[in-house]
Amino acid sequence: MNKITQLFNIKYPIIQAGMVWNSGYKLASAVSNAGGLGLIGAGSMYPEVLREHIQKCKKATDKPFGVNIPMLYPNIEELMTIIVEEGVKIVFTSAGNPKTWTSFLKEKGITVVHVVSSSVFALNAQEAGVDAIVAEGFEAGGHNGREETTTFTLIPMVKEKINIPLIAAGGIATGRGMLAALVLGADGVQIGSRFAASVESSAHMNFKNKIIETNDGDTQLTLKELAPVRLIKNKFYDDVQQLYAQCPTKEELAELLGRSRAKRGMFEGDLIEGELEIGQIAGIIHEIKPAVEIINEIMHDFNLAKNDLTKFNF
Repeated sequence: MNKITQLFNIKYPIIQAGMVWNSGYKLASAVSNAGGLGLIGAGSMYPEVLREHIQKCKKATDKPFGVNIPMLYPNIEELMTIIVEEGVKIVFTSAGNPKTWTSFLKEKGITVVHVVSSSVFALNAQEAGVDAIVAEGFEAGGHNGREETTTFTLIPMVKEKINIPLIAAGGIATGRGMLAALVLGADGVQIGSRFAASVESSAHMNFKNKIIETNDGDTQLTLKELAPVRLIKNKFYDDVQQLYAQCPTKEELAELLGRSRAKRGMFEGDLIEGELEIGQIAGIIHEIKPAVEIINEIMHDFNLAKNDLTKFNF
């Protein structure tokens, strides 16, 4: 056991990211049943939809699972109430100040993890009383840090500053990537993009197929004035770049983004006008597989890579 498997009572130190429009109860329960920690992504759910997914997840697995909540969510009070009422034991918070909800959740006996993009934010989260940190490099998909700090540099910098368990995220989809993160000082890994292209992901098949077609250089971090997001380059992305050429106001960018753009792309499968969020690591994802196969493959790759280290005897 290591710090992360002990904290969550799981077999492998692998957390499936709570991605909007991808992480419903089917994916979360499949990952938990396979020995990782599955997370339901509450960011794209109305409160009662979240309740339904939690209840279905409890029926689909007897293993630990959690919920990821972006703190920018407009009805966050309702979500927190549902989490307490439904007896959720693990909550990952992101996109906001950890001091806002950590003590409330801890008082209810809930394990709290906060996602950060810098060592300064990691220290703030530790001071707020969280149980662990996810440090996410800018290779990651979805919403991201403005600083553009890569995972390879972020993990050792955060490790130097904190004394609670550390989970690495951003650009990790293989066992070798997991081993590299642990060598750099992480206690576990959070993986998003690889699970977005899983059988159980709630994303549209068009989006899943687009992920496995994506190569290096096909994504870009943009919309920093609103909330930085890594997108696959499509017509919507091109529209954003054309607007940038005109030095737009924040309001003009928000107007172009509009409402439900991510739902349109990832959940409804509009590959032209939709917002397609994925990490740079998509370039090595070539197949849509069940979550259990993904985890078994990661662990097999991890153990092979670990054994390979013996050849580096200088």
